[in-house]
Amino acid sequence: MTATSARPTVSEREARQVAEAAREQDWRKPSFAKELFLGRFRLDLIHPHPMPDGEDVRRGEEFLTKLRDFCETRVDGALIEREARIPDEVINGLKELGALGMKIDPKYGGLGLTQVYYNKALALAGTASPAIGALLSAHQSIGVPQPLKLFGTQAQKEAFLPRLARTDISAFLLTEPDVGSDPARLATTAVPDGDAYVLDGVKLWTTNGVIADLLVVMARVPASEGHKGGITAFVVEASSDGVTVENRNAFMGLRGLENGVTRFHRVRVPAANRIGPEGAGLKIALTTLNTGRLSLPAMCVGSGKWCLKIAREWSGVREQWGRPIARHEAVGSKIAFIAATTFALEAVVDLASQMADEDRNDIRIEAALAKLYGSEMGCLMADELVQIRGGRGFETADSLAARGERAVPAEQLLRDLRINRIFEGSTEIMHLLIAREAVDAHLSVAGDLIDPDKSLQDKARAGAKAGGFYARWLPKLVAGPGQLPGSYGEFHPTGHPDLSTHLRFVERTARKLARSTFYAMSRWQGRMETKQGFLGRIVDIGAELFAMSATCVRAELLRSTGDHGREAYQLADAFCRQARIRVEELFGRLWTNTDELDRKVVSGVLGGAYTWLEDGIVDPSGDGPWIADATPGPPTKPNTHRPIR
Repeated sequence: MTATSARPTVSEREARQVAEAAREQDWRKPSFAKELFLGRFRLDLIHPHPMPDGEDVRRGEEFLTKLRDFCETRVDGALIEREARIPDEVINGLKELGALGMKIDPKYGGLGLTQVYYNKALALAGTASPAIGALLSAHQSIGVPQPLKLFGTQAQKEAFLPRLARTDISAFLLTEPDVGSDPARLATTAVPDGDAYVLDGVKLWTTNGVIADLLVVMARVPASEGHKGGITAFVVEASSDGVTVENRNAFMGLRGLENGVTRFHRVRVPAANRIGPEGAGLKIALTTLNTGRLSLPAMCVGSGKWCLKIAREWSGVREQWGRPIARHEAVGSKIAFIAATTFALEAVVDLASQMADEDRNDIRIEAALAKLYGSEMGCLMADELVQIRGGRGFETADSLAARGERAVPAEQLLRDLRINRIFEGSTEIMHLLIAREAVDAHLSVAGDLIDPDKSLQDKARAGAKAGGFYARWLPKLVAGPGQLPGSYGEFHPTGHPDLSTHLRFVERTARKLARSTFYAMSRWQGRMETKQGFLGRIVDIGAELFAMSATCVRAELLRSTGDHGREAYQLADAFCRQARIRVEELFGRLWTNTDELDRKVVSGVLGGAYTWLEDGIVDPSGDGPWIADATPGPPTKPNTHRPIR
C-alpha cells in the first residue's frame, strides 16, 4: 500500500465541510473584532482597559522574578544554539521552577498563572532562548494540559495534570507528511478494540515529540456500530509499545527545538484516554488554539523589546559622517518603526490576554489577529534590526565574539522568528480562517442564496432573510461617530498627542471595510471564497484597526495610572500614523491589483510555459520524493525518543 492509497480521498467541498463542522459556530459572547469587521466600532468592549486582579498580579510578578533569575544565571542561549539542544539540567530546572505548570490549576500542582502572566513569562524565557519559549509554549498552549483543562474528564485531570505540572513534557500531534491545514485527509487511524483503540499512522513536525512523555494525538476513528467515528483526540503515553520517534528534524532556526517524526504501530490506547467524544478532535484543537495562539505573538513582543534595546544601544554608538547612525533619517525611521510596533504588539497581546482571563468576550478572532499580526511584524522588526546592524547583523554572534566584538545574535533572531509565519496556522491559513469568521454574519443570512446547490425555494427564503438583515444593517454604515470632531475626546488630554483622531479614523474605516466586504459578496457571491488575495487584504486592514484600537486604549491606561503616559501617547500616535498609511495602501489594493493576471501566470508556470526561464542554473537539491512515505506499519528506523534525565 502506498502513502497515497492509505490516505482518505476527499473532494474540495468535502474538505471544506470537515473544516466548517469543526468551527465554533455560535457567538454566545460579544467580540470586539467581529463587530469591527461588521462596521461597528464597539470601543466599550475594550475601554476602559480590563485590569487583572491584585492577587493574580502578585503571584505573576513573583514568578517572573524567579524566572528572570533562572534565565540570567542558568540559561546559556549561545550554547543551546551551538549544540542544537536544551541541556537536560536546564529543562529539569524549569520543572523545579514550576514552569511546566504555569497554566495548570494549583490543585493539580500547577502555578495557576493568568493568561497575561503566562504570556509575559513566555516573552521573557523566549529572549533567553527561543527554543525554551517554544518548548514551554508547545507543552502548555497546544499540548495536553490545555485540551484537558477545557474538555477532559475529572479522572483525566487527576491522572495527568499533576504529572504535566511538574515532571512530564507534552506534545501535540496533528500534522502528517501529506496533511497540514487540510485535516479531512488525515490518515492516522484509531480503531476501536474492546476497551481500547489501536493507533496506526505517522505524524510530522511533532514539537517536543522527541523528549515528550505525554502526547495529544489526533486520529481518525472509523465509523462502526456503536462508534460515531471521525477525527478524535487521545492522550497517549510516549513510552507505549509501538511509539517510535523516527527522526529529529533540524531547521533554519530554533535549533534547540526537539521536533521529530513519530510513528504509531498498533499502539493500544485505553478508551479512558480519549478526550471528548468521537469526532470532536478538530473542534477541541481549534478551541484550544483560541487562547493558545496568543503564545506566539507574546514571544514576538519579547523579540521586539530586544530589537529595540539593541537598535538603541548600537545606533547611538556607531557613527557615520560625523554623527550616530540613529540621527540619520534612513536609520531613524527603522528605529521608530521598531519602537512603535513593539508598543502596539504588547498592547494587542495584553488586551487579548486580559480579555481571555475575564472570559466575558469571545476572543477567537482577536487571538487569531494577534497571531497573524505578531508573526508578520515580528519578522519585519528582526529584519530591520539586521539592516541597522549592517554587516554585523548578518554575522553570527560566535563570529563577532571571536574577533572581539559584542556577541549580538541578530541573524539568529531573524532565523528563529521566521517559523512564526508558518506554524500554528500559516499567514495564508490565518487570512482564510479570520476571513471566514469575519463574513460569518453574511453567510448566516445569505449562505443559501449564494450556494449553487440550493433549490430555488431555498434561495427565495434566503433572499427574504438577507433582505431584512441588510435593510437594517446597511444604513448604519453611512455615518457614525468617526465623522464628529469631538468624538472620543477623552483620548486627547491636555499636553498629549491627539489619539482621538485615530479612533475616529478606526470607526470610519471599519464602516468602509464592512461596505467593501458587502460589495465583494454582492459581486462574487459563491466565488468569494476563491478571492484569497482580496480576503487577505480585508483581514490585514482589520488587523491594523484592531492594533490601533488596542494601542490607543493602552496609552490611555498608562496615562491614567501615571505610568509613562506621555511617552505611551507618543508611541501610540507614531504607530497609528504608520498604520494608517498601511491601511490606505491596502484599501487601494483591494480593487487595484494583479490578482487576475497572477492567476494566469500561475497557470502558465504549472503548464510548463516558462520552463525556459529556469535555464542556466544548477539545482543543489538532493534526490528523493517531495513527500515522504507515511504508510502505516512497523518502524523502519531506530527510536530517537530521548526522555529527560
